[in-house]
Amino acid sequence: MVTLVRAAALTGFAEVMRALGGDADRALRHAGLRRALVREPDQLIEAAVAQQLVEDAAEATQCDTFGLRMAESRQLSHFGVVSLLLLHQPTLRQALVTLIAYSHMLNESLAIQMEDAGSVVILREDIVASRPMRQSVDLAIGVLYRMCAALLHERWRPLRVCFDHSAPGDLSVYQRLFACPVQFDAEFNGIVCKAADLNEPNPLADPALARYAKTLVDAQMSARDASTGQQVRRAIYLLLPSGRATCADVAQGLGRSMRTLQRSLDAEGLSFTSLLDQVRQDLVQRYLANPHYDMGQIAAMLGYGSHSAFTRWFGAQFGCAPQEWRNTKRRR
Repeated sequence: MVTLVRAAALTGFAEVMRALGGDADRALRHAGLRRALVREPDQLIEAAVAQQLVEDAAEATQCDTFGLRMAESRQLSHFGVVSLLLLHQPTLRQALVTLIAYSHMLNESLAIQMEDAGSVVILREDIVASRPMRQSVDLAIGVLYRMCAALLHERWRPLRVCFDHSAPGDLSVYQRLFACPVQFDAEFNGIVCKAADLNEPNPLADPALARYAKTLVDAQMSARDASTGQQVRRAIYLLLPSGRATCADVAQGLGRSMRTLQRSLDAEGLSFTSLLDQVRQDLVQRYLANPHYDMGQIAAMLGYGSHSAFTRWFGAQFGCAPQEWRNTKRRR
């Protein structure tokens, strides 16, 4: 199944490309995208094409903060009709719950989870992709950060922003966008904030407008419901690094029983085990590309209790040892 994203995901692409001396029209043509199509924010395009476009642009312009620069111009209105629903939620927490519920309408490759951990809340966010998509991850985290700031203004005081990739040579864009510490080489992508901040009342909330917006969004959502397989893949992406990507945990997170989840996957010709394996294959390539992750850490982040079990699995999937794979990629 082709994974789709609204063309609004490329908002700011042409402007950033031009500012860096690149040719946006040529890049779009090379990706098979028409400029007129991209100008229609609700037009659906292939997520993989949009993601690779941004990655290629970063390489062409030699700018490793390309995605983050795109995020700097994002407004709440770029979420389309969903933005009206977000704007009128009573608290940021409820706005995030709403964003998670409707995220597949914006970007089917986007995985978001809100995890309460005592006095803090962890907003985990990632891009479901078969290869490292650093620029798309930066863009997604930047957009999420700006959404929270748009709703809370000066009351938005996150504790830190986390990226699983290494720090770039120039941190100025990160420092300009994020008014908090930024952690690189983290074990997840996301934002850590105070639980109390998420419960701050939203003075702009209007229950009547929220109900009206929900009617509009639900009308669109009926034709865009995510498949069970897509939902499970996104959940595994977020839960695997914390060691909680079991069928029971995923079912609970999706509000279903294990039996119901398994029946839905069976109907789509899928199994939880096969989806878990697919996500591990995606993530292991991203983790091995980061030289700051040692093999023991990677094994744990993929849910393996021992390095030997991870090595056996990797050999069966890729035909070589993980260190050999990493060394080969470094030489290229």
